[in-house]
Amino acid sequence: MSFIDTLNVKSISELAIREKRVFIRTDYNIPLDNEGNITNINRIERTLPTIKHALEHNSRVILASHLGRPDGDRDPVYSLEPIATILAEVLERDVFFFEDCVGMGAQQMVRDLKPGQVLVLENLRFNPEEKKNSAVFARELAKMCDVYINDAFGVSHRKEASVNALPLMVDTKGMGLLMKTEIEELSKLIGLKRGEGFYSIIGGAKVLDKIAIIRPLLEVVDRIMIGGAMSYTFLAAKGIKLGKSRVEEDKISIAREIIRGAEARGVDLLLPIDHVAADSIDSVETEIYTNDNFPQDKMALDIGPETVKMYVDKLEGCNYMLWNGPMGVFEKEQFAKGSISLAKAVANLDAHTVAGGGDSVSLMKKAGVKDLFTHISTGGGASLEFLKNNTLPGIDVLK
Repeated sequence: MSFIDTLNVKSISELAIREKRVFIRTDYNIPLDNEGNITNINRIERTLPTIKHALEHNSRVILASHLGRPDGDRDPVYSLEPIATILAEVLERDVFFFEDCVGMGAQQMVRDLKPGQVLVLENLRFNPEEKKNSAVFARELAKMCDVYINDAFGVSHRKEASVNALPLMVDTKGMGLLMKTEIEELSKLIGLKRGEGFYSIIGGAKVLDKIAIIRPLLEVVDRIMIGGAMSYTFLAAKGIKLGKSRVEEDKISIAREIIRGAEARGVDLLLPIDHVAADSIDSVETEIYTNDNFPQDKMALDIGPETVKMYVDKLEGCNYMLWNGPMGVFEKEQFAKGSISLAKAVANLDAHTVAGGGDSVSLMKKAGVKDLFTHISTGGGASLEFLKNNTLPGIDVLK
């Protein structure tokens, strides 16, 4: 029996959906530039198999998602109307859009849908009741669906109305094909034991964001390599101060506890030994410094070449890899080399390689290795929560 069978959740391909109103919760929280333009449509593309399956069965497809953090306000920057336009292009068919996600108007739009037509509702988070997991709001959404499908893995660790309260009100429900793929690939990392060559690369800015996964990882992994701004807090916990580098002073004790926990369990926890440094994040000129000679007026913004070499050498023996978070400020060319070099090395491993996190797709695309990883998850926080608990709130309500 596969892991997915143990969840007792059906996928869209197992449900009777022909000519039904199929409400698909997607995660179209895609990156926008400073002008509000969409910069990456990966999350849209990843939902196409689910949408096309529904259309092949002549379903009336209703798509709902959030975008950004409008905090209950109708901010035009976060409207889903441009997403409806992109969907029309990639599906090569008309895609309707309605300017609200609930109410008489939205219900009428759904009633007017013909089999094989697609409607995109406006940003769910324009309504403050979405984040409150409001049963009243969920009941309004339920009026528009015969079948509920969750294909929004990236938000399934959150208890929001469209992910949590809504499916409890719908009899016919299941997961989309993207969600199924996420569970299948991530579950291959569940149940591994020390000595099986399970390594992890953890980066990003905040220790707190990663603490929930690092602690359980200590029980199963053989090696953890830490990078990004969070590594400076770990180095501070060992008495190494790196000038103006970002350190979470209130998290030093947690970092120290993790270091001790790794030592006690025989886990090889690696920290950077040199850094690409500059005066500020906007500086073009950079210099390389080690932990021993780091100047007080500089800040570290990427792992240095000796750290890259050490981490690449330490990939030997890796059979399973979980990558979460960049090694530096990779969005800027001068601080991208560490993340890119390491990503290329991991991509060439003969191993089951999984990357998760909001920046993962952008980083792997920039490194030219997006298609070389076994799986790149659409949810960073969700993937960590799934590996920690073997399920998510948004999966549990589909059973």
